[in-house]
Amino acid sequence: MNAFLFAWNPVKWPWPTLTEDIRVLSDTGMHTDLWSCASHKSVREGDRAFLVRVGKKPTGLMGSGYVSSEPFYSEKNGISRMRVLINFDVLLDPGSEPILGMEELRSGVLKQQLWSPQASGISIRPQLVPELEELWQAFLQRHGK
Repeated sequence: MNAFLFAWNPVKWPWPTLTEDIRVLSDTGMHTDLWSCASHKSVREGDRAFLVRVGKKPTGLMGSGYVSSEPFYSEKNGISRMRVLINFDVLLDPGSEPILGMEELRSGVLKQQLWSPQASGISIRPQLVPELEELWQAFLQRHGK
């Protein structure tokens, strides 16, 4: 399975429903959202998705899930791009709870990956995915998620 890194920059794209989306995920076990995807030629339904907060601190990994659609052209907030749907299984609120920080993401073998991409939906190096999954699961377990 391939894995992709989707980016959220709160300075450029406010997420006014984040708290409600996290509540829905908590209540139902899933939240589906639309994200732009730079790697639209290689992403496929079922691929692993990780969400990183960039721009405004705190920065780092704040969510995960699975791509739930093939890429499609869509307009959102007045901008037309290739996008995919993501079924999030974890969403954290960086304003009120810890996220997996850039310091941890940029250590060990994971430093081979760009964690602050300019575009959303970039490929994560396949050889790094097992390490990332292990780090993410350990982080979630440490924080009771």
